[in-house]
Amino acid sequence: MSDRTTLLAQRLAAVRAQTLALAAPLSEADCQVQSMPDASPVKWHLAHTTWFFETFVLERFEPGFRPWHPAFRVLFNSYYQGVGDQHPRPQRGLVTRPALAEVKAWRASVDERLQALLAAPPPGQGDAIAALVELGLQHEQQHQELILADLLHLLSCNPLAPAYADAPPPAVHDAAPPGGWTRVDGGLAEIGHAGAGFAFDNETPRHRVYLRPCALADDLVTQGDWRAFMADGGYDDARWWLAAGWDWRQAQGIAAPLYWRRDGEGGWCRFTLRGLQPLDERAPVVHVSAYEADAYARWHGAQHGAPHRLPTEAEWEQAAQRAGTAAIDRARGVDAGALTPLPPSATLPAGPRQLFGEVWQWTASAYQAYPGFRAWDGAVGEYNAKFMVNQLVLRGGSCATPRSHLRTSYRNFFPPEARWQFSGLRLARDLD
Repeated sequence: MSDRTTLLAQRLAAVRAQTLALAAPLSEADCQVQSMPDASPVKWHLAHTTWFFETFVLERFEPGFRPWHPAFRVLFNSYYQGVGDQHPRPQRGLVTRPALAEVKAWRASVDERLQALLAAPPPGQGDAIAALVELGLQHEQQHQELILADLLHLLSCNPLAPAYADAPPPAVHDAAPPGGWTRVDGGLAEIGHAGAGFAFDNETPRHRVYLRPCALADDLVTQGDWRAFMADGGYDDARWWLAAGWDWRQAQGIAAPLYWRRDGEGGWCRFTLRGLQPLDERAPVVHVSAYEADAYARWHGAQHGAPHRLPTEAEWEQAAQRAGTAAIDRARGVDAGALTPLPPSATLPAGPRQLFGEVWQWTASAYQAYPGFRAWDGAVGEYNAKFMVNQLVLRGGSCATPRSHLRTSYRNFFPPEARWQFSGLRLARDLD
């Protein structure tokens, strides 16, 4: 094998092993249950990521291909109409068979066959196979995040408040003092993926945008900041809310971030993957919707006598480009093992801190195609393009994101009411 193929084979083994490691502390019952329609069981994630490789790589390129089980083609198809029918998403938790052991055996078989295919591809097909394997690995890393987000929601439904990981999150003893604002210059700028390395189709093409001068907050909005918003009646004052957000807040009875709970002394604690934890006023707030984020920005601006808002994705990307790849190298992500956002360290350089690897940061930008966008060919073209409506863009990755999955041009997207993901916010304001 070439050096490039050898590295890809090593990464394939590592990423697939990491997914199994995330499931290792769980019982079969933990892996089976689906807590809401937007979430999926851990067993389904283990199966679907295997389905992806079997369907898009082995079925197309493996000589004499035979599926592990023909029915799995429908059972573990998520949304690819070009592949065929899908099992209803809200009923994934009802699929008690195959058992977890069989799903793991299927994974092992597909992994072995993928490695053999990488080592000896059909003539002239090596590059196409490598490109789809890389896509499958990026797809699997997305599902690693979803495993943790979906599992947190599941465990939060248990009155025993069970922890996924027992040890407390690592402390930050040298937490930085509050930062200020960093200017983002106006004028023409370029955003989008450029150069070598993987990118999803929705990150392309690189293109020019016009920016007005603005400033981004150096720090993410913290739990302490959010408690002040709540104490001032922020959830009960329609002045701060978009109309759709106010309707959502009223209908759902939203009065705090997801997973915040009253403690026994009238204050607040929060449920995390490490069980119930006290609020950390210096750490970023997490599990808030875009509606909540927008309301907070309006409220915060009123407290400071100047309009504040969420940044656009172009403004965020310009700040991230200026911070450079070192900002990704410093990111914690899931590799740090905290499983919850932490305060910024005093060792971080000046400028916007924690751009990557703490919380996905809501932007004010609608998720839509870049000028000149072209979706990938074939069924994988459904990966991103068909969701370009009624969604907002998030940037930066979170404490559940693998560090190798982070990049400046990466666009995540969710509907504005979603908050079970590890989502938070950074403020922006106009200049000049």
